[in-house]
Amino acid sequence: MRNSVIVGLTFLAALILSVVPMPSPFDAGRPMWLAMVVAYWVMALPHRVGLLTAWVAGLATDVLFGELFGQNALVLVLVAWLILLLYQRIRRFPLWQQSLVMLPVLGIAQMVALWLNSLAGNRPPTLLYLLPAVISAVLWPWVFSVLRGVRRRFHVL
Repeated sequence: MRNSVIVGLTFLAALILSVVPMPSPFDAGRPMWLAMVVAYWVMALPHRVGLLTAWVAGLATDVLFGELFGQNALVLVLVAWLILLLYQRIRRFPLWQQSLVMLPVLGIAQMVALWLNSLAGNRPPTLLYLLPAVISAVLWPWVFSVLRGVRRRFHVL
């Protein structure tokens, strides 16, 4: 039970980081906090955190941002599915190579989100929409290290 609470608190922290106010010029490059947390826990605990967890976290994001219900859920399930396909390989890579793997995974997620936004009539004007994927890939080593520290500190299995 304690393990689930720790994992849930990291998801809550990612949701809070997703809505923290940022200056207007930097808001376009807001990191994909929740997608990175989903990717870490799916990679670290694939037997406990999977597609259902990603779906619930995505629905929470949809409610938090007031977006089309299921949009972020679909994107996070896609991230979790891609990581589940590759997690045994990714875990063996050094952090800089993991960042290189996370770039296309998060980029694909952003492109699916862009496609869903355009279907809903909320199409952003430029490809700066991919900037969060690039920034998230750059931040991946630090996010991975922090979450691994939390996992080791609280003995999450």
